[in-house]
Amino acid sequence: MEMDIKEHNAIKRFLKYIAIDTQSSETSGLSPSTEKQKVLGRLLKQELEELGAVDIRYDEEHNYLYAMIPATDGGKNEKVLGFISHMDTSPEASGENVKPQFVYDYDGGDIALGELVLSPARFPELKRYVGKTLITTDGTTLLGADDKAGIAEIMTMAEELLEDIKSGENKYIHGPIAVAFTPDEEIGEGTKHFDVKSFGADYAYTVDGGAIGELEFENFNAAAAVVKIKGLNVHPGEAKNKMLNASRIAAEFDTLLSADERPEYTEGYEGFFHLLKLSGSVEDAELHYIIRDHSKEKFEEKKQRVLKLAEELSEKYSSFTEKAVTVEVKDQYFNMRSKIEPDNMFLIDNATNAMKELGIEPVITPIRGGTDGANLSFMGVPCPNLCAGGHNFHGRFEYVCAESIVEISKLLIEIIKKFNK
Repeated sequence: MEMDIKEHNAIKRFLKYIAIDTQSSETSGLSPSTEKQKVLGRLLKQELEELGAVDIRYDEEHNYLYAMIPATDGGKNEKVLGFISHMDTSPEASGENVKPQFVYDYDGGDIALGELVLSPARFPELKRYVGKTLITTDGTTLLGADDKAGIAEIMTMAEELLEDIKSGENKYIHGPIAVAFTPDEEIGEGTKHFDVKSFGADYAYTVDGGAIGELEFENFNAAAAVVKIKGLNVHPGEAKNKMLNASRIAAEFDTLLSADERPEYTEGYEGFFHLLKLSGSVEDAELHYIIRDHSKEKFEEKKQRVLKLAEELSEKYSSFTEKAVTVEVKDQYFNMRSKIEPDNMFLIDNATNAMKELGIEPVITPIRGGTDGANLSFMGVPCPNLCAGGHNFHGRFEYVCAESIVEISKLLIEIIKKFNK
């Protein structure tokens, strides 16, 4: 009888990891931003010890975990390859008490998620998984495939290689392989305390992408902007030519940014301004944006546009107050393409060839977001991004294909084989 895919080591690991709430926080000011992420960090440390990994280093204070899979006999590669995934889940939806649902032999139709419906009419990529096993949410939380699918895949790869070393079979010939698990990637702080020396890799892949086959070495340039507006409150009965309503100016500010440059209207290489949060009263208002573009030139233009708009509105309302609108813009990460192309394109070639060996169709696309690999590439470790198998991250419609998790675990080993040839 064919084994239920739930019994595969990669799936059992995935289910264990998503049962741990590791949601990060944008507001705590701590690092890691939530203590509960350490529960998974400690578990992974214990598992790596039990598997026989070496040079295990756990930064208890900041929740970074590093380990090595030792080289096999005959594995003398001078350079070290690494794999990275992040432990936290998005602040945008609860990661507490996740109840995964298994949909076996998916028929291509609607899937009930409690009161929600996961439908191919809204999510057409579901059609590619007809006949496969899907793991979904129950409609009350996110699933956590971003990035616990990546963790499960790396840990399953590590288990396979370490068991091979223990058995002495030498099915795989390789040099030392580095692994790392990080906190707070979802709030842009995954590499804040990352120790490149402790990681010990010369090259790496983040396993943090979407559908199986996806491979990415371009990402957005990213910045955050906080717009603060000061108004003047006067009783509305005698407010004419006296009141300055900060909330109205906030709405005006957002309207004056191009409506075509919002996430819901952009795709591919197109950048955007994304309004994350708006709060306000008559006297004070605040807007929080993220600014994104693949082109460095367009990225810089977008940042300048926000600053210029603040100046123009301050001038417009200068008769009421000296500076009604102020903006703080902070860079977050940059496009890793310049660190991969051309000198390190062998990482992309190795991954695409490994996919083809396994019958996986490579799909090289720009990331409409970022990964820890972007910052690591600028820290001296070229680090493109590999698929992890999930879809609809950060929300209650998140799902992952179980067969993809299993295949990606094998893909990591195939990439290691290519690297060590």
